[in-house]
Amino acid sequence: MPSLRKTFDAYLDGRAAPVPRMDLAPEARLRLVRSHGDFSLAYSTAVQGGLSYFGDDEGYIAFATKMGRHFVLGDPVAPAAARADYIRRFVAAAGDPWFVQVGRRTAQALAGFGYQVNHAGIDTRLVLATHDFSGTRNETVRYSERWLFKRGYAIVEDDGDTASRVHVESLSAQWRAERIVKRREMTFLNRPFKVGLGDAMRRFMLLDPDGRAVALLDFDPMFRDGEILGYTTAFKRKFADTTPHAEIGLTKFAVDRFRKEGHGQVTLGLSPLAGIEDTGFRESRFWRAMFERAYASRRVNSRIFNVQGQAAFKRRFHGEEEATFIAFRRGSPFGMTALLRLCKAI
Repeated sequence: MPSLRKTFDAYLDGRAAPVPRMDLAPEARLRLVRSHGDFSLAYSTAVQGGLSYFGDDEGYIAFATKMGRHFVLGDPVAPAAARADYIRRFVAAAGDPWFVQVGRRTAQALAGFGYQVNHAGIDTRLVLATHDFSGTRNETVRYSERWLFKRGYAIVEDDGDTASRVHVESLSAQWRAERIVKRREMTFLNRPFKVGLGDAMRRFMLLDPDGRAVALLDFDPMFRDGEILGYTTAFKRKFADTTPHAEIGLTKFAVDRFRKEGHGQVTLGLSPLAGIEDTGFRESRFWRAMFERAYASRRVNSRIFNVQGQAAFKRRFHGEEEATFIAFRRGSPFGMTALLRLCKAI
């Protein structure tokens, strides 16, 4: 028998604006990402389950529906000059959709369509032509890598033979068991982890002195005009007793590898609610205050998600902090509840 919550969700979803959805095959989505996927979430919009698509053969908007509301994930995967038109057409079809973790150009377009635009947090970008790990400010990053190597650890890029699927599943399960919220894995902004790598993804593994894989770090590709522009961090997993130097060392090693390969950038992904300030657009003062309070809240950080720790970790790498935005016409508490439930944050 379906639960009352699921029955209520189905009722509300049935009342949502009937957006025309594309039957876009995974291969077609990845083709468009290879042409236009130059932002952190682009790859995830193409491969994450449970999303719907609006657009045409030249581009798409990825979205999901929860409690009768449509939520767009990231920017349109479309030619840059045409993205505003995709947004305009989707807004006209979807009523009052929300846009989540979008960049400044999408925010500007939405402001022109009468949306309120608030900061959602920051993404950290390492521009590899100018960024390296030299200097005093990066000493702690270099120390983590040295610490690992001096104690007999090794970092390798996984070619599929480094660890068995069973071992990776065990590693992921133990990592999940240590999370604040253990009974569910977040979705939408973070897609669920998979043991196998998707097309063009990269995985780096930390091996302990006995050669056992004890941590991993996965990266999604970002593309422009058919070429890999760079990578964005997608997943991290480690055994509970693994040294805290693992993730820092893995990140440094991977970034150095990407730099040597000639890639342009690495993004570290969203630090939710970090760096909240005036957007320069018309915004909701209420949600700005609520986001600031949530970031500072001991309860949020200890019971829901450690947003302060997430931001502090990424700031160790001294990249360029870029604002990401959330936009809505009417930012009701009901809508925010729907978004948090969609992400499985509550």
